[in-house]
Amino acid sequence: MNAVFKKELHTYFNTLSGYVFLGFFVLINAYFFSQINIGGGNSDYSSTLTYTFSMFLILIPVLTMRLFAEEVRQRTDQLLYTSPISVWKIVFGKFFAAASVFLIGTAVTALFPVIMSYYGEVNFTQTFSCFLGYFLLGAALISVGLFISVLTDNQIIAAVGTFAAVFFILMMDGIIKSMPDDPFSSAVFTAMVIIFISFVLYSGTKNIIVSVIFSVICIVAEAGVYLYDNSVFESLIAKTLEWFSVVNHFESFYMGIFKLSDIVYYSSFIFVFLYVTVNTIEKRRWR
Repeated sequence: MNAVFKKELHTYFNTLSGYVFLGFFVLINAYFFSQINIGGGNSDYSSTLTYTFSMFLILIPVLTMRLFAEEVRQRTDQLLYTSPISVWKIVFGKFFAAASVFLIGTAVTALFPVIMSYYGEVNFTQTFSCFLGYFLLGAALISVGLFISVLTDNQIIAAVGTFAAVFFILMMDGIIKSMPDDPFSSAVFTAMVIIFISFVLYSGTKNIIVSVIFSVICIVAEAGVYLYDNSVFESLIAKTLEWFSVVNHFESFYMGIFKLSDIVYYSSFIFVFLYVTVNTIEKRRWR
């Protein structure tokens, strides 16, 4: 893993991608810092960080688009996958390299509230909490970009796909508000989730009988609950999507509250996307 990590980190700073990312990352943060904190006389840097979420739409694709797509295009992926190192270590090495570049940019922007502290009072507990949530949010988006990169050999397609995925994730809170809240729609949504889980189960086990039995039992149980008391399904879509919302779990960090559940959520989110990345590579490897 260390060899992959060092190779990827070296590639970032031996090409323009790492410098482009860090340059625009610091520049955009510096712009909002000068406008909101310096120009507006606001000592709350946590609110400034939230304004920079929009830059993830461009910068996350820049950071992740070449991680696997370039390997496939240059046909070096076969050499990588046949090496003694496990696929898990390859994926973790690439992820940690991208996350490290993001961490460097975040660490540089952490100097801004330190500068403010010389001219006013800064709540460093809240600021540190916000930076922690900010890094975890960025790392979660990087894991998504890493997964999309493994699906194609074209960096442009990987970048566009990551842009679309990040846009959807950041806009999820707005999408939630437009979701229907009636019991029937929520029941249909639950059935679709069950079918999706069954498909994932089949993809992992290749046992169609187990997958079908699982889906039938869950759907029958759902139908029984719906007939007994359909009020259970009211606003279920919104509640489910709110729990899965990456931005929603950032709010506690923004308020300076350290919640273990949010840290576990981001860690689980990252692990899931790294897992599906490994699973995709393994299927391609033995095809």
